[in-house]
Amino acid sequence: MIKKYKIKNVMKTMLCLTVLLVLSIGLTACGGSKEEPVSETSESADGNSSAETVITDLIGRELTVAPGSYQRIVCIGAGALRMYSYIGDIGLLCGVEDIDNESLTNRPKMFDSVARPYVMAYGEIFETLPSCGVGGPNAQTAEAEKILSCNPDLVISEYEDVEKADALQAQLGIPVVTLKAGPDGVFDSAFCDSMNLLGMLLGREDRAAELISFVEKEKAEISERTTDIKEEEKPSVYICGLGNWGTTDHLMTSEQYASFDVANIKNVVTGLGTPGVTPIEEEKFISLGSDMDLMFIDGAAVKNIQPLYQEDVRLFDTVKAWKDGEVYLQMAYNAYYTNYEIALANTWFLAKSVYPEQFEDIDLTEKLNEITEMFLRQDLAEKIFSCPASFGGYQKIDIATFFPS
Repeated sequence: MIKKYKIKNVMKTMLCLTVLLVLSIGLTACGGSKEEPVSETSESADGNSSAETVITDLIGRELTVAPGSYQRIVCIGAGALRMYSYIGDIGLLCGVEDIDNESLTNRPKMFDSVARPYVMAYGEIFETLPSCGVGGPNAQTAEAEKILSCNPDLVISEYEDVEKADALQAQLGIPVVTLKAGPDGVFDSAFCDSMNLLGMLLGREDRAAELISFVEKEKAEISERTTDIKEEEKPSVYICGLGNWGTTDHLMTSEQYASFDVANIKNVVTGLGTPGVTPIEEEKFISLGSDMDLMFIDGAAVKNIQPLYQEDVRLFDTVKAWKDGEVYLQMAYNAYYTNYEIALANTWFLAKSVYPEQFEDIDLTEKLNEITEMFLRQDLAEKIFSCPASFGGYQKIDIATFFPS
């Protein structure tokens, strides 16, 4: 950019013009040209022009991206790769966290016994990719050097910290787009927002709309089948084993469990005043026992409940459902964050178990395959049920064999 100065002497002015003319001729001879205006488009890796746009990610950060142009992508943080797998092209991944590469010996293995459908679907591809970090619940910071070694042009993150995301983006020199999970899982607005953002970012808006529409239709059908059941005809239900993998047991529950709300199930736990998953006191559990018509145990908690029961077989003496043989097993749905497809299938299982007449036509294996086909383009029920923490699949628990004293 040339600054203009006031020059009183006409001869000086003529001299400057002459110099500029000579410089211009010289630049043209060397292949130079006048600077063009800043374009509103950017050139993608495959040679296609993609318009840049400013987006706001799920933690409120504004950043400039070129939708549909990205050719080398890594996903970091709990749940990021899973979400990407629902929408994105797996062939564009250029790195994967160690926790999702099951060919590695030295990696976090705390989730190996529980189903992670996205790993089941694409694990063979993940095993061919270099490391973009260790990953896992103990890795609270992104590993910039490993990410850079993968040479990505886009990072999808679930590290929900604005300052760290900004710092990582500055260090990498490429967009770092953060997604977000919500307390209501697959039924949370954060899930839809994350899918929509991915769809726009990757040029796959139709795919995102398809998945969101499917979830909404499933939710609506479950609700419609149960909406006319009178309150006095509803059994009281207790669900436990929710929350963090490895730390949950029969006292970990929720009074605002999204699947219960969708299926119009009466929750025996009320008045806790704590949103989301929360523990209750042993005394509270005992006092509610006589009102628990049905009890659901998440597969994540079985390994912790079994030794507790062996230590004290009176653990569930006050629980009506335990005495009546009305204890059920739902699939563990939290493993390196939420397995959204399993959470949706669990809702069908809960509804069918509590209201068998309204869901007599539903086969849970077929339903789970339908869901995983939509989410991950594969039938995965058999693989999910074969995981150690799945104990063979959805079932009414045979207490004598399931919890031997």
